[in-house]
Amino acid sequence: MTQRHRTAPPRVVPPPLDFTDFYQAHFHRIAVQLYAYLGDHAEAQDLTQEAFCRVLERWDRISGYGDPSGWVRRVAWNLATSRLRRLRTAINHLARQRAEHIPGPEPDRVALTRALATLPTVQRRAVVLYHLAHLSVAEIAGQLGVPEGTVRSWLSRGRAALATYFTERQEANRA
Repeated sequence: MTQRHRTAPPRVVPPPLDFTDFYQAHFHRIAVQLYAYLGDHAEAQDLTQEAFCRVLERWDRISGYGDPSGWVRRVAWNLATSRLRRLRTAINHLARQRAEHIPGPEPDRVALTRALATLPTVQRRAVVLYHLAHLSVAEIAGQLGVPEGTVRSWLSRGRAALATYFTERQEANRA
């Protein structure tokens, strides 16, 4: 007995689709679907565009699918679902946040900051490190690489300039 080999009918390969034609034929339809799902027209267009960009990267393979529009639609819907999930997570995170009310600086602090700004840099640095950072003269000298006498001089001049600044401000406020 001889066996007959059945030969499969020749496979019909559809002509390759042109991506531009495919894009023009399907973009609007998918964007409208995503718009209805998301409620945001611009977001729907962006996500549809992203899906088509992903299709374009694989167009040689996807154009041979029986329904390439199904692939791009699935990608677009997955992108939209991911976007909604991220938005929901962000909204939930923000809802759990409490507004922290931090009072503004006191008038004395504002005045001190303005006064310090009038000092030369080396004097300002010495005054801040000594009075606000609570460093000793020796620590400041070591940090800045200068003799302790120099630091004491900067502190003395800086304090004197601050005293003059505040005295002049008080006199100006009285007048």
